[in-house]
Amino acid sequence: MNAKPPASEARSLALFDLDHTLLPIDSDYEWARFLARIGAIDGQEHSRRNDEYLRQYKSGTLDIFEFLEFQLAPLAAHPREQLDRWHAQYMAEVIRPAIRPSARALVRRHLDAGDLCALVTATNEFVTAPIAAEFEIPHLVATTVESLNGEFTGRPRGTPSYREGKVTRTHEWLQSQGAALARFDMSWFYSDSINDLPLLSEVSHPVATNPDDRLANLAAERGWKVLRLFE
Repeated sequence: MNAKPPASEARSLALFDLDHTLLPIDSDYEWARFLARIGAIDGQEHSRRNDEYLRQYKSGTLDIFEFLEFQLAPLAAHPREQLDRWHAQYMAEVIRPAIRPSARALVRRHLDAGDLCALVTATNEFVTAPIAAEFEIPHLVATTVESLNGEFTGRPRGTPSYREGKVTRTHEWLQSQGAALARFDMSWFYSDSINDLPLLSEVSHPVATNPDDRLANLAAERGWKVLRLFE
């Protein structure tokens, strides 16, 4: 395989949402279900609130800071070493069995073309970093979790990678790579959700991928490509 050019030299950019885009599941939601299944959290109450936040996300009414206070709490309740062991089990039992060849192939096409590739997701970095590695995506733009002395505090750090925050965090990441969105000849963003409209509107090639109804309708109005990886 040919060596990839440095980020500052890549001529094309490929950004991928994760949940219901590259994965046919929601990794954050399934992480909570996994923790409930192994007895790490109160399954009944957590499931009730998790379902309500998922409904809010789909409707575009989610308060991301309220959600993160809830969703990051288990990370502060357990030692990092234990969390890492649980996450390895979660990858083996939940994530790898869910990954479809079509999603791997999509990422691989961009990697082989020498495009600068990043996973851009609202889900926190602890949950998603191993998933990005599984897809061999070299860069991750995710909600950052605050840590102190190697242990998570349960609080987010900086701007959450959600809605307009995805645009902010993507520009910050590109700047850290010595690049800027405007200088790429072509840029793609693959997403399933109307919540990602701000970043979809920034790239030259927005792709509604396994889109929800609102995004599918908007893609039809604007003539955006629609990709269905899981059919």
